[in-house]
This record gives sequence, structure tokens and C-alpha cells, in this order.
Amino acid sequence: MLKSKTRWKVYQTDEQKKNQLAEQLNISPLLASLLVNRGMTEAEAAKRFLYDHESEFHDPFLFNDMKKAIDRIQEAIAQEEPILIFGDYDADGVSSTSVMMTVLTDLGANVDFYIPNRFTEGYGPNEQAFRQAKEQGYRLIITVDTGIAAVKEAKIAADIGLDLIITDHHEPGPELPEALAIIHPKLSEDYPFSYLAGVGVAFKTAHALYGYVPEHLLDLAAIGTVADLVPLVGENRMIAKAGIKKLQRTTRPGIEALLKLTSTKRETINEETIGFMIAPRINAAGRLADADPAVELMLTTEKDTAEHLAQEIDAMNKERQAIVSDIAEEAIRMVQERYPPEEYPVIVVGKEGWNAGVIGIVASRLVEQFYRPAIVLSFDPETNKAKGSARSIAGFDLFKNLSACRELLPHFGGHPMAAGMTLERSDVDELRERLCKAAKEQLTAEDLVPLTELDAVVPLEEISLSAIEQLNMLAPYGMNNPKPKVLIKKAGFSALRKIGADHTHLKIQLENEAGSLDGIGFGLGHYADHIAPFSKVSVIGELSVNEWNNIRKPQIFVKDLEVDEWQLFDMRGHRDIKRWMHQVPEERTLIVFREQTVRELHLEKETAEEVLFIDGVEKTQEFSVQGKNLVFLDLPPSLEIIEALIRNGCPARMYVHFHQKDSHFFSTMPTREHFKWLYAFLFKRKSFDLKKHGDALAAHRGWSRETIDFMSKVFFELDFVTINEGIVHLNEKAPKRDLDQSPAYQYKKKQLELENKLLYSSYQELKSWLDELVVRTPVENEEEMKSWI
Repeated sequence: MLKSKTRWKVYQTDEQKKNQLAEQLNISPLLASLLVNRGMTEAEAAKRFLYDHESEFHDPFLFNDMKKAIDRIQEAIAQEEPILIFGDYDADGVSSTSVMMTVLTDLGANVDFYIPNRFTEGYGPNEQAFRQAKEQGYRLIITVDTGIAAVKEAKIAADIGLDLIITDHHEPGPELPEALAIIHPKLSEDYPFSYLAGVGVAFKTAHALYGYVPEHLLDLAAIGTVADLVPLVGENRMIAKAGIKKLQRTTRPGIEALLKLTSTKRETINEETIGFMIAPRINAAGRLADADPAVELMLTTEKDTAEHLAQEIDAMNKERQAIVSDIAEEAIRMVQERYPPEEYPVIVVGKEGWNAGVIGIVASRLVEQFYRPAIVLSFDPETNKAKGSARSIAGFDLFKNLSACRELLPHFGGHPMAAGMTLERSDVDELRERLCKAAKEQLTAEDLVPLTELDAVVPLEEISLSAIEQLNMLAPYGMNNPKPKVLIKKAGFSALRKIGADHTHLKIQLENEAGSLDGIGFGLGHYADHIAPFSKVSVIGELSVNEWNNIRKPQIFVKDLEVDEWQLFDMRGHRDIKRWMHQVPEERTLIVFREQTVRELHLEKETAEEVLFIDGVEKTQEFSVQGKNLVFLDLPPSLEIIEALIRNGCPARMYVHFHQKDSHFFSTMPTREHFKWLYAFLFKRKSFDLKKHGDALAAHRGWSRETIDFMSKVFFELDFVTINEGIVHLNEKAPKRDLDQSPAYQYKKKQLELENKLLYSSYQELKSWLDELVVRTPVENEEEMKSWI
């Protein structure tokens, strides 16, 4: 058996609806099942999703307060009032700021932007910034991607004579700011879509200001929408899909400079380009310093300026990566030493000097490592404040649980899966205690095991180039529309090996009678040591098309795999026993039948606590092999001991070495004709000096001396002869007896059978014999079976 890294949850597809949809839309069963699982069971809904059929952007004036906001902005433009855009320092905030700057500049406004410094000001609007804006002559501030939690700051704005328009998408709290206008998708009952990113709200405001859909801003809107991990359905999907096409044709010098820097070809741009190439670099500026260069990069029309800014931001991103790596390593060690996950279902760690700009990434790393909700804090020794970022797991709503601790969190905001906060350093322990208590009440043991949700079980015969190409119609992928992950159950394989310079990756070729499929598992190379020949392997992963030398083939990027049957690993003949023993899982039992075996193999130190000596059938009753990893180090005295042991449950794995110092297999087993000739020889001679003439007799017959000695011993045990000081005398009055009545003959015969069965059989022969012995104990569920190893 081989346990998967995560729990696998497969969506159950309505087969009737799947088949109906496949026929109506003329699409593959695989694509049809994915559409059904994502809630699109009707042909028209599926058409709209796949082909943008009759899809249009919603009327922006369906937002509460949109008309009020637009009237005030237009008044400011007409009166030439200076307008300040107050943004946020992440990719969503930067793109939101860029969208609003563009539309207001196009409309002739006197406009500038302000993004607070993460380190000196923290997240969101702040009193000092508002007062400074007032002193500089601003009368109108428009927030983008922030502001919904700024209750205190909104009141200050009103007190000092600032009109405040809030555009935001974060979770509204119990008290809303008293602003001139709040444009928020979750506060607008008439607006049909409530999951816009901050840039989506800014884009809709631009839509209202222009009076038409600003398609020239879709590239900016796509960046923030994809980067902020909002559900990529509905209007978000329209923004992302159209925006990616716009990015593929972009003429923005800033984006062109980023593409050049990352060696990205325009035609290959997709949501992953945004998520892994563009967004991290935009984020890096605000994580390490001010986000202003990122906005300037998006807005500049000068190629030289764009290239300079792109290089500056790329350097920041490399620095950010190094900082994240150092902090994550320290945070992981802190969790292991002080807050072990088995005792603390919510991780809360912090330290002075940790860069507050990257702690959100570190929190994500902790979730990946320990699969627990995680809060990472940076302590400020001057103010005794703790600034934190949090990431969660399925089943634990961060926003809801942090809201229950509001008296400890004077400043926080976010979503069910992510949040940011500021609190007193002295309150950190209490926050940890409260969240852990809540988690123990809300999460089961199963909830704390990593979960992988799978879209479908796919037979190998359904995987083709056309089926995979159809899957691309689901793109762009993101939240609520993830890249499809499929399960291929219990497939055989014709090739399995480690690849890569350091052998860290896995190459596997799955196959059955219906076809084959290449698989690549990055970082999964170690699995090659844990999958035995002829095993049936279940794999999960993402289907793709592999293009090499103008040949296109289907493949799967393997994310995880399992074997849910017992496995046999053949280590017979492997001399470097200590080397292959490292491949055996730590939860192992070393079976030894002769005590001297451990000494002969020089394993005294390595195996002191793992060895089980079995010296007879009775001893097998004391040990259950159920779910165990068994290592047979030496050859048993009889097949009966192996049979008794293996019939006592179903092991997870068996590693067979079967060490034996002296082999019987390659020594001659005399036939009855051999014995008949020797008896006749003795009958003529009456006596024979075995010591003096045994070698000569063996040479004369072409036998080994061992054969002569063995047959003599058999005759002696049967009373056919007497032996005295090497002289063999025939006993002519001996009764007739069968050779099988000789203990020596029986022993040698059994040893030959034993060695033939265990040592010199083929892998498949040995596996088949052991399969017949294994007791397949029923298990209540698949999870119990997985837990056996």
C-alpha cells in the first residue's frame, strides 16, 4: 500500500445530465461532467459559460450609491477640484488605482493617487493621510479596494470637510462608514453579481463614468481579478477572459516590460501568467517598500521608464523571495518547537523583525506545511503592536471567527479564507487561545487532513487530445472554477522512474488494455521507491497536452497517487541491505528466523528495536501482520511458518530479502537412480572407506563429494548401512524402507522446495503465491485502508 498525501473527494456526477449535456452541446463526456459538477446542468447556461453566449456586463447604476458617486465626481471634474485616489498596496489595489487614475485622467480630472505605506501606516485609510490630503487642498477622496472597514476614518473625513466615496469589495462589518457614497457589490441588492474584486468595482465605476464598457481597461481589471483570488465566475469570468485576450495584444509599456523580463510570449499569456509572473512582481513593491512604482509601471507611456521600473520591481521580487524563505523556515521551526499542530489547531506565531509585507505569504506556507489555519505576526517593539496576516483551510471561516474576537482586533478585515489585522502584542496569546478553542469546536480530525477536491473519475480510454483541448474552454481558471483535477483509478504502469538532475521528479506511463498515458510528477520522485512492480496505481492530477518535436500527446501532471493493495518489494540478491532498507517506511517490522542473521548482515545497531524473531509456527500467533510493513531478512526453516504468519492478516507491504548463508538449491539432489547405483555398488563391495576413496568415487561418477556423503547419511538413517570411522558397511538384513523416511532426505527435499518457492521463483510467481495466503480483511471505508501504513 501507498498512502496519498491528501484526502481525495470526488464529485459525484449526475450521469443522466452529463450524457444529455454532452449530446446537446456535442462535447466530450469529460467536459460535460465538469460542467455538471460546476452547476451548469442546462445547455443554455453551459453555452453562456463556454462561449460567452449572450453575456453582457451589468448596468453599473444597479449599484447602491453609484449615481450619487458619479454625480459628485463629475461635479469635481467640472469645478476642477483636485481628486485623490486612495488605494491599497497589493496587485488588486494597484490595478484598481491604475483603472481609476486612467478614467479620471481621460475625463480631464485633476487627479492623483495615494497608497499608504504598509510599514508606517498599515492597511486602509488613516487619519494622518486624510488630514494631509485636506491640507493639500483635496475635497474629494475616492478609495479603491479599501475603505469598507474605515468607520473612524470616514467620520474624521466628514469632520474636516472631505467628501469620501468608498469603492471596495471586502467583507462589510456590522457598522458601515458614514461616507458620501459606498459602492460595494455585497451592499447592493439590485446588482446581480456580488463577488467582484476591488478592481472589478473600480472597473464598474469607470463603466459608469465613461457611459460605456471601458474595454481598454480590461487588461488592468484582469490582473487584479485573477491576483485577488475572487471566484472566476459570472462577471469576474468575463473580466478575466476578455482581459487575458487584451493582455495578449497589450501595448502598455509597463506590461510589455514585465513580459520581456520574464521571457513570456504574448500568445501564451493566461491566468497563470498573471498569478505567477505579473502579480508577484506588482505585489513585491508594496511588500517591501511603497507601491507607487507599481502604479507608475502600469500607467507609464514611456518605454525606457517602463523598463527601468520593471527591473526595479523584479529586483524587489527576488529580495522578497529570499526574505519569505528565511522567515518561513524560522516560523516552521517555531511551530514545531512551541506550538505543535496536534495541540494547536490554529497556528499563531510572531516575532520582532519579521517583514510585515511578506507575512501573508509565510502564513500560506504554514498552511501548506501543517494544514492548519495560520496567522503570522510582525511585532513592533516601539508601539507594542502586532501586525498580522492570516490564511485558512476549508471549514474554518477566518472572518467569522476573527469577528468573534473584535475587542482584541481594533483593526482587521478580510474574507473567510484570508484576513489582515492589527492588535496589541499583549493580546496575541489570548487570540491564539480563543481561535484554538473555536477550531476544536468547529473542526473534526478529518478536517485537519489536507483535502483535494477532484472533478471526475476518468477512464484512460476517455483521455484524448480532443478531450483535453475541450477542457481549455473552461479557462480562465481560478476560485470557484479551478483547473480540473481528475482521478484515474487503479491503472497499471509500463514504466516508472525518477527523472531530473537530482532525481526529484517522477515519470510514469499508465496503461491498461484500452490505452496509455504519460504522467509527470514534479517533486514526487521518491514515490518510485514505494511502488512495486505490477501494482495498480491511482493517480490524481491535471490533464494537459505535451508537445515535443512536433508530436502532441496527452499527459497528466501528477499531484498525488496511492496504491490501496498490499505490495511486494523484491530485494532478493540485493547486497547493499542498508541502502535499500532506507526505502522502507519507518513503521516496519523486521522478521528474522535465525538469530545469527542480524550478526551476519551487520545490522545490530540499525535494527535493535525493530526485529521480531520467529522460531516456530506457534510464535506467529502472537503477531498480527495487519497493515504492517514486513521485511523478511532471512529464509524461514519451513514454508509453514510463512503461511501461518501471512494468513494472520493483510500486510501493507512485504520486502523480501531471504538471506541464507548456504544454499541447497544448487547442490545436487540425488535421484532414486543415484541411490540405486550406490546401493548396488555397496552390495558388491560390502564395505567402503568413505574417507579414503569418497573423492575418487565422486569423480568417477561425476558427482560431488557432498552428494556421496549425503546419500551415505540417508542410507545410515534408514539402517541400510553402518558407518564407523568413515568405513561404510552394508546391512544386508535391513528391511525395505522409502527414502522419505530419512530425516536428512526429508530436510533436503523441503529446503529445495523452500528455496525454489522463495529464493529462485520469479517476482510474479512469488507474488501470486503470497496473494493466495493474504487474508483480505474487510475495511469499513477507504480512509481506514489508507491509514494502514
